[in-house]
Order: sequence, then structure tokens, then C-alpha cells
Amino acid sequence: MISIIGSGKVGSAIAFLIAATSLDDIVLVNRSKEKAQGAALDISNAVSVDSPVSVIGTDDYSKIKNSDVVIISASAGTQGSSRMDLLEQNVALIKDIAKKIKQHSPESKILIVTNPLDVITYVFQKEVSYPKEKVIGIAGNLDSSRFRYILAKELNTNVDKITNALVLGEHGDTMVPIFSHARYNGKPVLDFLSTTQVQQITDNVRNYWKDLRKYHVFSVFGIAKNTADVARAILKDEKLLLSASVLVDGQYGLSDLCLGVPIKINKNGIDKINEIDLLKSELESLRHSASVVKNYLAA
Repeated sequence: MISIIGSGKVGSAIAFLIAATSLDDIVLVNRSKEKAQGAALDISNAVSVDSPVSVIGTDDYSKIKNSDVVIISASAGTQGSSRMDLLEQNVALIKDIAKKIKQHSPESKILIVTNPLDVITYVFQKEVSYPKEKVIGIAGNLDSSRFRYILAKELNTNVDKITNALVLGEHGDTMVPIFSHARYNGKPVLDFLSTTQVQQITDNVRNYWKDLRKYHVFSVFGIAKNTADVARAILKDEKLLLSASVLVDGQYGLSDLCLGVPIKINKNGIDKINEIDLLKSELESLRHSASVVKNYLAA
């Protein structure tokens, strides 16, 4: 069973993908019982005729008992010009949610979507004291998808021609696109890009969500698909490689914070952190990004 805390646009989109692909039964939890029930009624119509999957909506956390995966997309409001806008409110919210999850489904693997992601993932981890393998902040794979998309546009090619394009670091203004590993038709993308192009692409990746706001839309489908992919990998024990915000313990010279790093997923959550080689400039940028997250945690 998969439980989703928060039945707004993102939570409902995740639930829709899970239901439509018959991945598992779904419990949608929302502080408004009626909103959760309404979303469940709608999503239930997306379940295949030959699927045994059920979708229920509730405000009762006891219903998440024995969930294999719990996805947290709840937020105290709508962020404005910065992912940090709701820092104080969402920290208070995640502490309350953490206590309820620990009470009712302590063995679950946790996928966190709520912003500011790295701070929220760290606060949740500290609140529940789960093994670090069980708590994963989902955003690095979304940022990596955006990196691939922007690279493909810049190189006038299809996205499937771009591989190994990872984004590490904070899910925010200091995220670090890793150009040194990215490939275009199997060749290093840096062979095709000028220094000016590299900086412009970096800026575009960091500001992608702001570009969405210009059209008065929020990221919904991208984050929903990337979150559902991780849930599937855990439930099906698929070996999925991606970037995600997890508790680091010495990797890249960093510790005691959650930050986007390369990981491998399996049925237990995080199989391992892949400490890939980085250019000196990339490692410096990653450590700077970590210092920014540390400052937020100290605030």
C-alpha cells in the first residue's frame, strides 16, 4: 500500500499515476477529509477495469498502517518567489506529520516532496530517527529531467540523446548541474558547449520553476512522474539510479545535512550513495550549495 499525505495538485497527480498503472492500493490523507475523499472518487475512475487497486481518501492517519511507502506532498500554503517562503510553516507541519507517521506506520519508506525540500527532509529524518536509507527527498531527479530537456534544446536534439545529466546539491538557487558526466550521443556535452552556454544552461536549470510561474502554472506532472517512478522502484525492487536529497555521512566531505546526491534505489529505499567523480569546480559548487542548506538549518 502507498499512502500520500496531501491531496492537492501534486499529491493527486502522484495518486493518479499510481492508480492508472495499478502499482498498489492508495490512501490519500488530507487535513480536509472532504478534499481527500473527492480526489479519491475522481482518481478511482482511472483504475483499469481489470485492476484490484483501491483508492480511499481520509483525514485519519491510522489508515496508513502497514504502508510500504508514504509520500509527503503536503504544504502549509503556496510558495511565492522562493522555495524558502514557507520554511517556518512547513517545518512545523512536517514535524506534526512525522510524529503521526512514526506512530501509525513506522516501517514505511518515506518519499518527501514538500519544499524547501532539503531542509524538510532533514527535519523529518531528525524527528523520526529512521535509518537514513528509508528517507528520500524527491527533487534531484526532477531537476535532472529539466537539465536534460534544456541540454537537448540547446543542442537541437531529442531528450533521449542526452544521458547521465545529473543535478546535485540544493533543490534551490544553488543546485549544481553536472556537465562533466552528461553525454550527447555518447560524447561529452562539454565538447559541444562554450563557457557562456554552460553558465546560461546552469541559470536556466536553476530558474526553470520560475519560468513555469510566468505562465501561472506550478510543477505538477514532472514531480509526480519522478516520485511515482521511485515508489515503483521500491515496490518492485528495481535498481533505479537517480539524484535525490538524502542524509549524507562523509560523502563529498559533507555530513549532517540532506542534499541532492547520486543514489541507487532498491526495495529497502536507498541501496547506496554513488560518490561519482566531479570536476574541481563542480565539487566546490556542491560544497557551496551544502553551506547554503546548512545556513537554512541553523536559522
